[in-house]
Amino acid sequence: MMSLLVRKSLTCLDFKNSSFLRQSHVFLSHYFCTKRETQRIDSDTPTVSEFLLHKHHFSPEAAAQVASVLTRLKNREKSDSVLSFLKESGFSGTQLEKIVKYKPEFLSANLEKVIKPKIKIFQDFGFSADEIAEIVSKEPLVLHCSVKNRLIPSLSALKSVLGSKVDLAKVLKSSGWILIRDLQKTLVPNVEFLKSCGIPFEQIVKLIPTFPRFFLLKPKLMRKSVEKADEMGVDRSSGMFIYAARVVSSMSDETWELKLKAFRDLGFAEDDILRAFRTAPMVFSVSTKKLKKITEVLLETGKYDMSCIMNTPTSLLYSVENRYRPRLQVLEVLEKRNLIKNWPALGTVNLTSDKKFFEKFVAPYLDEVGELYTRKSVQKGR
Repeated sequence: MMSLLVRKSLTCLDFKNSSFLRQSHVFLSHYFCTKRETQRIDSDTPTVSEFLLHKHHFSPEAAAQVASVLTRLKNREKSDSVLSFLKESGFSGTQLEKIVKYKPEFLSANLEKVIKPKIKIFQDFGFSADEIAEIVSKEPLVLHCSVKNRLIPSLSALKSVLGSKVDLAKVLKSSGWILIRDLQKTLVPNVEFLKSCGIPFEQIVKLIPTFPRFFLLKPKLMRKSVEKADEMGVDRSSGMFIYAARVVSSMSDETWELKLKAFRDLGFAEDDILRAFRTAPMVFSVSTKKLKKITEVLLETGKYDMSCIMNTPTSLLYSVENRYRPRLQVLEVLEKRNLIKNWPALGTVNLTSDKKFFEKFVAPYLDEVGELYTRKSVQKGR
């Protein structure tokens, strides 16, 4: 019925009106387009997976992962311009995959208003193309930060604390997420407070890349951690003081009490616990399970007792499988074959580097212990 009406209407038209005919042709073609023809037209638009695979050479796995979240491209040209710009800015294919997999919505980001301003800020702070690519690909959310309200203030605060661009790059390569935080309310006051406690600024700067979360504590919690370290008798002039404060800051009061109980259960008296905390606070971050395992292994040798462990608390830091077992087995064989008269002190067993242990206890007796402790274990840094 509809097609009949259209045909009748067309017979009444002035065929000299070519403009109208062209418009009518477009309308009718669209209206009477078959399902098969519609599918053919849609197939001309690449899927998200095809776009990433063929246009930007993503791996099949990465393309599939993005396509499982992003069903279609809102604007292919916009997505293409974003990825092309980042490539031209020094981002590798792998880095682009990390960014897009983390947040597929970046494919729809406004290049001029969102992406370019962030890259320019890093350039203005003196970062190289490789550094920018590494920082952003490890923490893509920095591309979502406000330039004025977050990125510039955070970079400025970090630079004012660290001083050099080298240290700034080191922190951001490992912990780029730090830029998302309000550093003026955490890092800056915490650093000033720690300096007022007598902690050398050089030590603070050195530890920021290692323990960034500690320096981003709320100032109230930072003060509480320092007070707890004071209560445990750690001297503020000691190089261990900041480590002590960090350790207690990582635990709730309940967890801290459970940790103290674990040491008591091992046989540590209160004075032993205090002495261990003052000399090796990092030991209190070791899991209770590992503390028990190391103690058992050392006592089983019959060469070391609890007093040895208490006097060498750092012995509780090392791996049973990668450090103690290989070394203890070597010493047992050497003793049985009368190649050593006495076992070395516990501190020698756990503190000696792999290279030095090999040179002193393995190299001279390769025929006897070479299979137990080889150069391969040294090369792996075990």
